[in-house]
Amino acid sequence: MKAVLSLLICVTVTVFAVFGVCQGGDLTKNFYKNSCPLAEEIVQNVTWMHTSTNPVLPAKFLRMHFHDCFVRGCEASILLNSTANSTAEKDAIPNLSLTGFDVIDDIKAQLETKCPGVVSCADILALAARDAVSFQFKKPIWEVLTGRRDGTVSLASEALANLPSPFSNYTTLQQSFASKGLNVQDLVVLSGGHTIGVGHCNFFSNRLYNFTGKGDQDPSLNPTYAAFLKTQCKNLTDTSTVEMDPHSSRNFDAHYYVILKQHEGLFQSDAALLTNTGLGKLINQLTNQNTFFSEFGMSMEKMGAIGVRTGTLGEIRKKCSVIN
Repeated sequence: MKAVLSLLICVTVTVFAVFGVCQGGDLTKNFYKNSCPLAEEIVQNVTWMHTSTNPVLPAKFLRMHFHDCFVRGCEASILLNSTANSTAEKDAIPNLSLTGFDVIDDIKAQLETKCPGVVSCADILALAARDAVSFQFKKPIWEVLTGRRDGTVSLASEALANLPSPFSNYTTLQQSFASKGLNVQDLVVLSGGHTIGVGHCNFFSNRLYNFTGKGDQDPSLNPTYAAFLKTQCKNLTDTSTVEMDPHSSRNFDAHYYVILKQHEGLFQSDAALLTNTGLGKLINQLTNQNTFFSEFGMSMEKMGAIGVRTGTLGEIRKKCSVIN
């Protein structure tokens, strides 16, 4: 994603668009070098400890970070709990399957012991997503710039309005990413995150049983793969899970693009990438692991700068689940 996540034109349903563009440039390398020198080491150590016993954590954190950044920008609004007067993002339907909040709380608690009130929850989430995915390689596989501050608002309605749907077609996906300052290359590269993790049947079973409302199957889906999926997903409402990247769902690699070319992308939003014939060359290039890793890192850095709050904006939460 050389430009996967020419990001800094943050247009969202709310109005902090141009603001996000300006603030993205304020993130820096080693932001906590003086204020909390061990911050990134602590995040990595705690993340790797949990990932060693919970191998689904990389996919969970990658998705959590993505879902955070696409709503109000990367300011940890996804971590806030609902209140008596407001339903938060984490309780919106697209986020109900997110897990790992306890790990973020553990990281935050250890950082608060070492450096009280210094490290933001937004930076913790960005770092933990990178470190969980990187655990497989025992070294960071992309750079995370830091200096984000935490937001104070989290609304389930904004999650529903801003998060791309697994049922999206290409035009809708392209518009959704463009509204965050991300280009088509970013869309294709970041979709490669589906090389890890699982999908729930009810988010793609329409492709198996009722694609056009006539009890039919999506003709773009590999028939052999479709037959396999039907053994895992018995009907339209089945909530069982299936690997998004068959036989490779716990390995972060370029295999997603291999199966995509074979018409084995799980979601309609995956298959949608093949409907733009102009993307064929890029998809072919991304089957090379080194190319994918390089592009993914650049796109993640762009995505991680969407709508960030820096300087004196926002706050540094004492606990990631509640505002100060």
